[in-house]
Amino acid sequence: MRANVGSPDRIARIIIGIVLNVAAFLPALPLAANPILQWGAVLVGAVLIVTALVRFCPLYTLFGLSTCKVPNQ
Repeated sequence: MRANVGSPDRIARIIIGIVLNVAAFLPALPLAANPILQWGAVLVGAVLIVTALVRFCPLYTLFGLSTCKVPNQ
């Protein structure tokens, strides 16, 4: 599996993933009131964090995209 997630993309994914996971459990936000939205945010946030850590995004492969300067083999 080739790395297809570059450094700026990884940073953005980690930040957005953390924000989604934290926001899902803040009682002041309406996101926490709806369990479907809450767990959807947790799931999306977790996927973003995992794809950032492994530097591979299956959707990027599906569409032939890469944000790496030089893809790894």
